Amino acid sequence: MKQWAGVGEAYAASYASLCAGTIGTLTDMLGPGGGRTVLDVGSGTGDLVARLAREGWRATGCDPEASMRAVAEREHPEVPFIAGGLPRLPFDDDSFDAVTANFVLNHVDDPRRSAGELARVAGAGAPLAATVWVSSPSWFWREVCERADLEPAAGERLPPQRDFARTADGLTAMLRDAGWREVSSTESTWVWEVSSAALWSSAEGGVASAGLFYGALNAAARVRFRRGFDATCAAHGRGGVLSLPHTAAVGVGRAP
Repeated sequence: MKQWAGVGEAYAASYASLCAGTIGTLTDMLGPGGGRTVLDVGSGTGDLVARLAREGWRATGCDPEASMRAVAEREHPEVPFIAGGLPRLPFDDDSFDAVTANFVLNHVDDPRRSAGELARVAGAGAPLAATVWVSSPSWFWREVCERADLEPAAGERLPPQRDFARTADGLTAMLRDAGWREVSSTESTWVWEVSSAALWSSAEGGVASAGLFYGALNAAARVRFRRGFDATCAAHGRGGVLSLPHTAAVGVGRAP
């Protein structure tokens, strides 16, 4: 989780609104809480877990990054946020009536082990839900690099024995391997409306791979990167706002 160190505020100003694109889908899948307990793993700045609390769940967020929890606690003081993350969560077996993980399993070293950990802390037969990217923001930053004449970072890939196809079918197969029952996955596509200023704040603030890439550049390369960014925004935006399509795979199942 090192790439998220210290970026809570920058994430809240940028990518939090992108990752919120699946909140309605996940909330609908779980239904009203009726006072049952739910854990959101990798809760970030807390938007999903706060929505679940409003739907009647006794909701808890869990995230390993202190700057994310600081934003979440400020914005959602009604929800408890616990320090912890995958692959080992700080909860006993069978602790929750449901567990969610929104764009978390695409960041872990061992997706099957981590998905199994989500099931471990859920009660027998409890609903589980997780999302991963099918089409992520990486295409935008690759274009920025091309326009800036910079070699984009290769990106880290998992060993073949741990990886899985980033599709709905691939997610379903991986979750079944992890022990989830009654698994099904669908794809969800939406358009992220984001200002160029907010998107730039993610790079400048060190958020995710693009932020790490920008932070490692020297002064001259940063100038080129910014020019490439402006040219890419001009190509895809209008009036300082970008309309960027993204697709996620949403998997649901039950704990064994």
